[in-house]
Amino acid sequence: EESAAIVQSFFPGEEGAGAIAGVLSGRTNPSGRLPVSVPRVPGAQPATYLGARLAHAGEVSSSDPTPAFAFGHGLSYTRFDWTDLTLDVEEAPTDGEFILTFTVRNTGGRSGTEIVQVYLHDPVASVVQPVQRLVGYARVELQRGEARRLRVTVPADVASFTGRDHRRVVEPGELELRLAASSADPRLTARVTLTGAGRHVDHTRRLHVTIEQEPVDQT
Repeated sequence: EESAAIVQSFFPGEEGAGAIAGVLSGRTNPSGRLPVSVPRVPGAQPATYLGARLAHAGEVSSSDPTPAFAFGHGLSYTRFDWTDLTLDVEEAPTDGEFILTFTVRNTGGRSGTEIVQVYLHDPVASVVQPVQRLVGYARVELQRGEARRLRVTVPADVASFTGRDHRRVVEPGELELRLAASSADPRLTARVTLTGAGRHVDHTRRLHVTIEQEPVDQT
């Protein structure tokens, strides 16, 4: 709590000293993100962000597993604004898809890279789900003042999971798509609904979110 920033280098290797010096001196604008959640309490181990509700802070346990730095967290020497979220449809069948578009702008004083992360939250399912799952991400490299319009395509298959019959299934119901800078820092949120009957997915399933980028006209 008394540190302005922390550099987490894990196992940097023989070129690590130069890389760390570049970040500390400002020569390099960092864009790395945590692959684990860093705990808040002494003696705890780095953990996954994946967990059902009982694995998070609540009234069931007196221990608070809320991390000091969440999965996907990372700092930069510049700032980014996320705005203008639009959704093509709010409802789609269990074999359909959703398309989200939004703008990321570098509003700081130097060039940098933002890491856009897409999380899926499924509040009600026949099998207990993690509170959220990372389903896509993209590096967005921006010069000072530059903006990009991102188009995120989320197939319904991304919401599939192994059901009680041990087959992968997409169930109808409400979902929440979180566009976030980390697992604990959602910037934009879209609520969508899958309609129709539950559908078992086969080898043709689409389990990858695609993210396309295009420049925004500055004129």
